[in-house]
Amino acid sequence: MSKEISLATVKKHNTPGDLWIVIDNKVYDVTKFLHEHPGGEETLLTVGGTDGTEDFNDVGHSAEARELLKKYFIGNLAESDIKQNKPPVGCREIGIAVGAILLGMALVYVIKRGTAKN
Repeated sequence: MSKEISLATVKKHNTPGDLWIVIDNKVYDVTKFLHEHPGGEETLLTVGGTDGTEDFNDVGHSAEARELLKKYFIGNLAESDIKQNKPPVGCREIGIAVGAILLGMALVYVIKRGTAKN
């Protein structure tokens, strides 16, 4: 069974010599990976001690990178922090939803317009 780690505990591990990060509600100790990170040390230091899920996903990491994470897994984010830690819906998600709605409306208009001419 995996150990539960609170977000408060994760926040204490935010230095180059002791660096933890949360991704998808899992806690990773990436201290030893810091110097190997292809994106540079600074990118990991920026999210150290925090939930880096959004940053991790925005970069579009490969399946290989996700597999590599398993090596650094130390526990799951505490259940009590998961509910509090959900990020709000971002502009990107809202933009995608609005775009899909507008595209659907345009398609309905084109179909109705084409049907009316026949």
